[in-house]
This record gives sequence, structure tokens and C-alpha cells, in this order.
Amino acid sequence: MEQTLKDQIVLVTGASRGIGRAVAEGAAARGAQVVAVARTVGGLEDLADAIDALPGDVTLVPLDVTDEGGIQRMCAAVHERWGRADIWVHTAIYAPPLSLAPHIAVKELDKTLSINVRAVHRCVALIEPLLAFSKSPRAVLMDDTVAGDPYYGAYGASKAAARALAQSWQRETAEQPLQVHLHTPPPMSTALRARFHPGENRDVLTPPAQAAGAVLDLLT
Repeated sequence: MEQTLKDQIVLVTGASRGIGRAVAEGAAARGAQVVAVARTVGGLEDLADAIDALPGDVTLVPLDVTDEGGIQRMCAAVHERWGRADIWVHTAIYAPPLSLAPHIAVKELDKTLSINVRAVHRCVALIEPLLAFSKSPRAVLMDDTVAGDPYYGAYGASKAAARALAQSWQRETAEQPLQVHLHTPPPMSTALRARFHPGENRDVLTPPAQAAGAVLDLLT
């Protein structure tokens, strides 16, 4: 594979599974230095094993995106080591149980908003300065179109809020070098999808590696 991301610093939040892991692997296959952020240590270690055979390299950061101090320290470490980030791909997400709107548990709603909205804002605020040092800064945030669908009250509300935040950022930077992309992947054979659609025929779903290809096409 052509090394179109050689020497690029690619930060992936939510890199231990699903499309995040596939993007991290795909970026490494294209020669990138990947900074992989996720809560799941085992998933990160599996990712590192896969990247060992690829042209790029990976630095593992076991970290919850809701940990503001941890994100600050991670950004400081990236700046100290490389002086910048060229690309940020955000895939970290929480899928609350489907529920009738009146029966959404407050605890679940709070967790959903914390991960799917507040953490996005926190990462935008802390990662944008790293991107400012890049000659060709790019950011990709995952979108979803379920807002307003039955039973998706908590998740849909969080994705609508995250989309609005990303669109504002996108328009605010329209005349700057930074390119901000909102990307809606196809239905994929992931754990998140299985939580919303148990028993679904996974053979008809898009493999995460294939979906990641469309994300990487935005970046090269």
C-alpha cells in the first residue's frame, strides 16, 4: 500500500475497537505514526500487535476521553515528542440502552452526554492547539443520523448536540488551514451496532476496515 500518510502524526480517540481501530490500522498501513487512545488496554495491545507488521508505528494511550486531566497530559506529551498532531479522528462513543423517551434513566442520559458531547468538546478544545502546528491539519468526527428516531432519545440527542458543535467548529475554521470533516459511516458489524440491533444479520453489514477506507480517503 502506498504510504500516503508517512511521517504524519495521526491521533485516534476510541482506537481499541470498531471503526476507530480500523482507522488506526489503516493509517499505520499508510505509514503514519498513530497515537491510539482508548479505555480498553487489551484492545490497544491487540492493535499494537497488528500494527507491528505495518510500515507505521503506534503509541498506546490507555485513557478515558472523559478524563480532562488525562487528555491534557496526553496532548502535552504529544507536543513534547512531535510538536504537533496532523490528523485527529474521533470515534469514541457510548451506546445507551434503547428506551422510550419518558423512561430514559437519568444516569444513562448523563453518561451518554458526558461521553458523546462533553468529551467531544473537551477534545476539540485541547487537540485543536496541537493541530495548529501542522502544515495540513485535518479532523474527522463521526456522525449518526438517528436523532429523532423512536427509542433513540438519549443517543440521538447526544449525536445531534455533537453534530451541532462540530458544524460550528467546521464553519469557524472554514478560512483556516484546518479541515474539519463530519463523517457518517455505513451500518457496520461492530459491538455498538449489535447493542442497538441484537440478532441482526451481520453478513449484510459493512466491515469496519472497509468503512475506515472512506475515512482515510478524506485525509489523503
